[in-house]
Amino acid sequence: MIKVHVDTDPELKGPTEKTVSEIVSHVMKSENKSDADLSYIFGNDDLLNGLKKEFFYKDQFTDVIAFRLNDYEEENVEGEVYISLPRTKENAKKFNEPYSKELGRLIIHGSLHLLGYEDEAEPEKKMMTAKEDQYLDQVNWNQLYG
Repeated sequence: MIKVHVDTDPELKGPTEKTVSEIVSHVMKSENKSDADLSYIFGNDDLLNGLKKEFFYKDQFTDVIAFRLNDYEEENVEGEVYISLPRTKENAKKFNEPYSKELGRLIIHGSLHLLGYEDEAEPEKKMMTAKEDQYLDQVNWNQLYG
């Protein structure tokens, strides 16, 4: 069973739990995962900057951070994905994309990281972007805000 928990900073307008869950479940099932316990936390730049400093020793803003909580070799997937909603909004403007689509991309991107996909090297980044585009075409990202 794929369980998706959604938490949003009360000062921000977060996406609907139902649509986040549908997107994440689609990615997991498409990647042959049927057992997952995942949390998606939607916050501000300060939250993600603090995590970036604490765990990656970098003082920079970022849009998404994913933590796999169990071993990648295990069949079930346990993890947390943190997404900065202000950074998402800024990215949407920068890339001239609808806000909901950019948020959908980050939800998918974080999910792929939990599955072991990397994006440090250019070939990995291209493959991840292709997978993001593929899944964006298959899900209702435009329903993230009802």
